[in-house]
Amino acid sequence: MKLSQFRYKEPAELIAQYPAPNRDEARLMVLHRKTGKIEHKIFKDLVKYFDDGDVMIINNTRVFPARMYGNKEKTGAKIEVFLLRELDHESKLWDVLVDPARKIRIGNKLYFGENDALVAEVIDNTTSRGRTLRFLFDGPHEEFKKLLDSLGHTPLPKYIKREAEPEDRERYQTIFAKVEGAVAAPTGGLHFSRELMKRLEIKGVNFAELTLHIGLGAFRPVEVEDLTKHKMDSEEVIIPQETANIVNKAIDTKKKVCAVDTSVMRAIETSVSTDGHLKPFKGWTNKFIFPPYDFSVANCMITNFHRSESTLFMMVAAFAGLDLLQEAYKEAIKEKYRFLSYGDAMLIL
Repeated sequence: MKLSQFRYKEPAELIAQYPAPNRDEARLMVLHRKTGKIEHKIFKDLVKYFDDGDVMIINNTRVFPARMYGNKEKTGAKIEVFLLRELDHESKLWDVLVDPARKIRIGNKLYFGENDALVAEVIDNTTSRGRTLRFLFDGPHEEFKKLLDSLGHTPLPKYIKREAEPEDRERYQTIFAKVEGAVAAPTGGLHFSRELMKRLEIKGVNFAELTLHIGLGAFRPVEVEDLTKHKMDSEEVIIPQETANIVNKAIDTKKKVCAVDTSVMRAIETSVSTDGHLKPFKGWTNKFIFPPYDFSVANCMITNFHRSESTLFMMVAAFAGLDLLQEAYKEAIKEKYRFLSYGDAMLIL
C-alpha cells in the first residue's frame, strides 16, 4: 500500500478545539462492515450494541503534564520542554524534546517556575530536537514528581490551537486512567462516563484493562510513500494475565471483543498466540498495522476520526476496509462530525 491512498481532504474547521460538554454525549458514527450501513447516534447509545458476555478492552494509561516552559541560563530565552519519559529514577534523568532546539546545547542549564523552583542540566543530544536532561533536585522522588506535576501543562496536540486550560487536566484523560506514563490520551476512551460504564456492566459487559503508554509517535507524520519502509516508535505495553483470561473466554464463546482505541488494538495484536488468543505481555511494541492485515483478537473497535495519512487512519482502514472508511469520512464531513482528539467517535462492527 502507498501513503497517498490514505489521503483525504482534512476539514480544518471540524478539528475539535474543546471536548463535548458531556463525555458520553459526543456523536457516534456506527459503521457496519458486512453491509456498509452507516448510522448516526450519540455515544451513550453504545449500550444498544453490546450484550451479556461481550468484552471491552480499555487502555488504563494516564497522561502526565508533559509540556513545561523554562528559561535558559544567562540569556533568559523561553524554552519549551516536552517530557517523553523518565530514564533513571535515582538520578532524575529524562528523555525530552526542546523547542527551539538550536539554542540548547550540552552543558546548558534550564530554569523552571517562580524563583527557579526547578533546575535542569542538558547532558546529551539524542535527536535533532531530543535532549537528555538531569533535573537537579535534592528531595525525595515523590516531592520531585509533585513539583514536575505543578510546573507541567496538559500536553494537548499541536492541532488544538490554544493553551491548555485547567479543565484539560481532567478531560484529556479517560475516567479509567490509572498508570501514569502517556504523553497523549487514548482518545477513543475519552467518551466513556461512569454512568455509561455502569449501564454496560449492568448489561453484563466486561471491561478488561491493559496499559499502553502512548508516545509522540502517534503524531509523527509518515514520510515515505512505501509504507513497508516506515518505522513506528516503540511504546511500552503491559497486558495482565487476568485481561487475557477475560478476552479469551469471550473469543471462545463467540462474543464481541471490542478494542477501545487504536492503542488497544496495537497492544493486543502485539501479543497473539498461534490459535488467535491473547497472551499476557510486558515489554515494548513498534507494531505498524496497515492494510491488508488479518486481525486476531478484536471483532469490533471504538475510535475517533483521525488525520489524513496518519498511522492511526491506516490501522482503522485495515480493520474497516479502506473504501468503506473513505466513504464514512466523507459522510462525517458532510454531517459535520468533530475530528481528532477532542472530536466525535466511531464504532466499527
